[in-house]
Amino acid sequence: MATTVIFFTFTFTLLAFFATAQNDTVLEIQALTSFKRNLQDPLGSMDGWDPSTPSAPCDWRGILCHNNRVHQLRLPRLQLAGQLAPSLSNLLHLRKLSLHSNNLNASIPSSLAQCLFLRALYLHNNNLSGHLPPPLLNLTNLQILSVARNLLSGKLPGHLSASLRFLDLSYNAFTGGIPPSLGTLQNLQYLWLDSNRIHGTLPSALANCSSLLHLTAEDNALTGVLPPTLGTMPNLQALDLSGNFFTGSLPLDIGNLSALEELRVANNLLSGVVPRSIVNCRLLEVIDLQGNRFSGLIPDFLGELRNLKDLSLAGNLFTGSVPSSYGTLTALETLNLSDNKLSGVVPEEIMQLGNMSALNLGNNKFSGQVWPNIGDLTALQVLNLSGCGFSGRVPATLGSSNEFVGHIPITYGFLSSLSVLSLSHNGVSGGIPPEIGGCSQLEVLQLRSNFLEGNIPDQISRLSRLKELNLGRNKLNGDIPDEISECSALSSLLLDANHFTGHIPGSLSKLSKLTVLNLSSNLLNGEIPVELSSISGLEYFNVSSNNLEGSGENGGGPKLVMFNKKITYAETLEATRNFDEENVLSRGRYGLVFKASYQDGMVLSIRRFLDGFIDEGTFRKEAESLGKVKHRNLTVLRGYYAGPPDVRLLVYDYMPNGNLGTLLQEASQQDGHVLNWPMRHLIALGIARGLAFLHSVPIVHGDVKPQNVLFDADFEAHLSEFGLERLTMAAALEASSSSTPVGSLGYVSPEAVSSGVAAKEGDVYSFGIVLLEILTGKKPVMFTEDEDIVKWVKRQLQRGQISELLEPGLLELDPESSEWEEFLLGVKVGLLCTATDPLDRPSMSDVVFMLQGCRVGPEIPSSADPTTLPSPA
Repeated sequence: MATTVIFFTFTFTLLAFFATAQNDTVLEIQALTSFKRNLQDPLGSMDGWDPSTPSAPCDWRGILCHNNRVHQLRLPRLQLAGQLAPSLSNLLHLRKLSLHSNNLNASIPSSLAQCLFLRALYLHNNNLSGHLPPPLLNLTNLQILSVARNLLSGKLPGHLSASLRFLDLSYNAFTGGIPPSLGTLQNLQYLWLDSNRIHGTLPSALANCSSLLHLTAEDNALTGVLPPTLGTMPNLQALDLSGNFFTGSLPLDIGNLSALEELRVANNLLSGVVPRSIVNCRLLEVIDLQGNRFSGLIPDFLGELRNLKDLSLAGNLFTGSVPSSYGTLTALETLNLSDNKLSGVVPEEIMQLGNMSALNLGNNKFSGQVWPNIGDLTALQVLNLSGCGFSGRVPATLGSSNEFVGHIPITYGFLSSLSVLSLSHNGVSGGIPPEIGGCSQLEVLQLRSNFLEGNIPDQISRLSRLKELNLGRNKLNGDIPDEISECSALSSLLLDANHFTGHIPGSLSKLSKLTVLNLSSNLLNGEIPVELSSISGLEYFNVSSNNLEGSGENGGGPKLVMFNKKITYAETLEATRNFDEENVLSRGRYGLVFKASYQDGMVLSIRRFLDGFIDEGTFRKEAESLGKVKHRNLTVLRGYYAGPPDVRLLVYDYMPNGNLGTLLQEASQQDGHVLNWPMRHLIALGIARGLAFLHSVPIVHGDVKPQNVLFDADFEAHLSEFGLERLTMAAALEASSSSTPVGSLGYVSPEAVSSGVAAKEGDVYSFGIVLLEILTGKKPVMFTEDEDIVKWVKRQLQRGQISELLEPGLLELDPESSEWEEFLLGVKVGLLCTATDPLDRPSMSDVVFMLQGCRVGPEIPSSADPTTLPSPA
């Protein structure tokens, strides 16, 4: 009897076990099927997920089981799109979930916290948003959490699983400070917090993470000093705190980081000297201190770090001469000492660095000649000797703004891999060697401001990759060769201030990518080829100071209009000479702007819309409303006219000093206006104030660009071209080639391009681009598709090439002055405004606050508020 009972109990238990196992399998199949239904699967990765297969779900793609239980779900890089199904919580034995590098969106379901055995969660490189679910972060078995490159937000979590070894929260939109409680994570080895919106200080408690090997918090808004406790982390191998606002000096105990291989603190506000104790970090391979305010003699003791591969001290205040000890760094691949105050002769020991691929000595105060054996650096790919002070004959390498003389060596033609040749602003003479056509990879050829003579060689046509050709301010003569039109990649052609004769080749119209064409100040004759009007992207066209027939105008000028109700239509016709072409100030998507000079001496700007373009009732209503929008940094509407035969006019004050685009262009020329830092700051602040006021009304501008910033008699900035879409209930005039439906190329935000909808965040982005152009003098339309102005600025900061950012009017800034720091803060404001994610951009009111804080010196007084001036009535 007892035997029968035992057998029955065992059989019942066995049956219950199999029933439970079968139920668990069904539950897992249901969970995964629901997961599949929630997603778009363009590659058909889950087409084989069939519940009827013998071992389902363990024989499905991406599923790994143990004891017939799902332990891993791995479907990375498969273009999966959609939301994560909450049903994944029914995978009760799940250890690893890897769905990274897909297109997942929405939030991370908090129900995942029911997967109590979860050890690794890989969700990076998706479009996930919302907050991190707190219960998920407290899973006691969780060791790896990677959610980088998503759209996650909220404050950094303060309570995390003590078992975490790998935490990657980088490239999201997390805010707040770094919680000191992270210091309790004794098992944490890797911590990435890069490219968020984190502020506050770096907690000294992080030093308690005794297992930490890798700590990066690059590109945030962290402030304060680097805590001395950093020197108490002996296991730390990589430290990257670049792109923040840290002040003070490097901790004296940094030499205690005996395992350190990478030290990156670039683009902060650090100062003082480099502590000698750093030589105790014998394993260091990377030292990046660029873009700070370190001073004193350039540290020669760095030559003792024989494992160094990358050394960047650029953009600081180091003095003295380059230490000969650097010639013993045989592993060195990159040496960047640009933008300092280094002097003396560069030691020839540098020529012994056979592994050197990049050498940047630009913008220092060296003396002597460039080494004749510089060609011995056989691995060299990048060489920048610009603005160094070198003299002597032109070496068989390149560099600008020195005192080189002599002819261009024909050996340049054998440099088939050369991409940039810059010898501008030297004393180079002779002709352009025909052999230059052998530089098949050349993209930039800058020979401006030398003493070059003769013709442009026909072999120039072989430079099929050439994007920029700058031969301005030389003594070149003869005809402009038709062969230039074979350089199909050209976007910028500057031949101004030479002695070219003959006609402008109509074949230049083949240069479809051309945005800048300057043929001014030559001896050209004949008519301007009508074919040039077919170059749709042309932004700057100058053929002035020649002997040409016809008009060289290209529609530049202020895009403003103003009205006074007591001025009759007949008087306005007389003032504009019946809206004669000669009085056109600008052309825009909403019509033409004319200069109106009345008999009593009053000058106004009149915008005329296309006849019959707008309903009269709509026009009057919206014009009345727009006339109430008044701010000292906006072009205030003074009145309007709506009458037969379908005439629609808007009237504004005449702005005698043109627009910002023209002003910046003139300032970029050596003999143009000089715009110092206070003037540029005041212009930027005025634009920001005007735009912030518009957003408060609220009005979205939709087309912020330099051409829409106008200057009154006192050079105060006025933002124009706003609110006009309210006056046009039908589609606007055909936009020019440089415009999109919601802005202008180079300035319009990425999301506005894709959605076609203008928004405040898009205005902030456009302002950021304008701000960077004001500071650097670089037009965004002059960059390639691969590198826009934002990427270019970031690259200069990363390389420590601060002087490359300085527009000619700012070259005299003293790196030790407050204005230098103000300039860098202005650049950072521009980068904040151009954040990829619209939600990461500050509001315009915040921008005004930041720009006001950038300027600690006295402001240049502004003109009186134009809205308080009496109307011309």
